[in-house]
Amino acid sequence: MEGLRLAALLHDIGKMAIPAEILTAPRRLTEPELQLIRLHPVLGFEVLKGIEFPWPVSQAMLQHHERMDGSGYPNGLRGEAIIPEARILGVADVVESMASHRPYRAALGMEAALEEISRNSGVLYDPQVVEACLAVCRNNPVVLVQD
Repeated sequence: MEGLRLAALLHDIGKMAIPAEILTAPRRLTEPELQLIRLHPVLGFEVLKGIEFPWPVSQAMLQHHERMDGSGYPNGLRGEAIIPEARILGVADVVESMASHRPYRAALGMEAALEEISRNSGVLYDPQVVEACLAVCRNNPVVLVQD
């Protein structure tokens, strides 16, 4: 749990190397800008790989945008090749990003986020992680207040 907490806190540290103008652009990003943003897991991994943790923090950070069907990035990993910590971070990251405001769009809301992970359970996201996330979110009225 402590390793997952630490990985969650650090998972986007690679975005520090992305120009702020791109991260805060109030418009759709161009393909080259998207490619640069997709480097953030690798950039973060490079920052942390030399630090010894008793947990796979740097691997979780590197893999948090990988998807169960191999469609994620940066390495196109699929299924069991993605460590459990990264699968958890990936689902949490999708829910948080969809439920929150972004410079280029308004928040989509918690219900839309939960629908996304439900619809793609077993395809993009680990079904056990989705099930746990849905249980926590749907049984906790404080979480749904964000809508």
